[in-house]
Amino acid sequence: MTDPGASLAPIVDRARRLAPVVWLIGKVQSGKTSIVRVLTGASDAEIGAGYRACTRTARIFDFPPKAPIIRFLDTRGLGEAAYDPAADIAFCEERAHLILAVMKALDAEQSAVTDAVRAARERHPDWPVVIAQTSLHEGYPPGQGHVLPYPFDCHDSAEAVPEAVARALEHQRSLFDGLPGRGPIRFVPVDLTLPGDGFEPADYGREALIASLVAVASAAMRVAVRELPGAVEGEGHARSVNAHILGFAAAAGASDAVPVAGVVTVPVLQAAMLRQLAKLYGISWDRRSYAELLTALGTGTLLRTASTFGVRQLVKLVPVYGQTIGAATAAAASFATTYAIGKAASYYLDRRRRGEAAENVAEVYRDALRDAFGMAQERTPDRPPSAKGNEPP
Repeated sequence: MTDPGASLAPIVDRARRLAPVVWLIGKVQSGKTSIVRVLTGASDAEIGAGYRACTRTARIFDFPPKAPIIRFLDTRGLGEAAYDPAADIAFCEERAHLILAVMKALDAEQSAVTDAVRAARERHPDWPVVIAQTSLHEGYPPGQGHVLPYPFDCHDSAEAVPEAVARALEHQRSLFDGLPGRGPIRFVPVDLTLPGDGFEPADYGREALIASLVAVASAAMRVAVRELPGAVEGEGHARSVNAHILGFAAAAGASDAVPVAGVVTVPVLQAAMLRQLAKLYGISWDRRSYAELLTALGTGTLLRTASTFGVRQLVKLVPVYGQTIGAATAAAASFATTYAIGKAASYYLDRRRRGEAAENVAEVYRDALRDAFGMAQERTPDRPPSAKGNEPP
């Protein structure tokens, strides 16, 4: 029997190569792992184990690992003695979509970081840069907690920021004066601690960080960032499943851009997505639950999806049109239908977990389908020219 996972591997690999990449630049212990943890909801241990080596001193983390919607490329060793970052910078800058520089707020010596950012912007003047200024609490007076509400995007409350912190933040901002290039640059003070560290909220500045990433990122990355657990409100399950659904939808779209391939791979990807969602909810699929979901979706919905899918595959075989416009349309449709099925299944599984009747599943599907077509249009690849054909492994 053929292993479904093996047959999906090339498609998932294609989706991985299309996923937007965040290039993390920062010294050791600057807080890069904490940022990835807050954005993805993964633990420090999961992130550490999930990184894969790209070069001798660079590594990459895919999220979610089975079908990633975003990748974090980490250049390690900046500022260390006898470390020459030139090779890693060359590797990273050919693959990045956005620079996320991370600096401890009270660490005034940041020449290794600023030099790397300046060098990248000289070669890629349109690249956006977000500077996360971390570990704010190290500059607090004894016994003081975070200033609430978050003051760094509101001048009215900025005067409440401890003087030592305010001076340090301003100094780091001055390090980027005269930064070459036309791309936007954002500074975001954050303090990402653990619940037991005594600072509340533990993810101080998370909303500001996500807003900055969305504001300056490429279209493909904006879609991905908005679906990350750190950007989704609600309970743990609702926050964690969105990224998985989007990942499988992206893989379905990537597979359906290839003539005929989607006929086989899209249903297999959708089945793999349903298994992953059930695992996240701690529920096992059986014939009864599958039948309930299909009934809740409605026969009309299923027939329309199946018939439209068949037409899309035939259109792709038409010379010229089918291999350009038709293929793009098929990819968008498979992305959207896979996303909608995932959202409907997630809603069904959540209701079942609560012991509630699976009502309005078809409505959830239709709403998600409408949203997904908008997302498919928004996330049209806008990769930097230098990255084509030279993606991370």
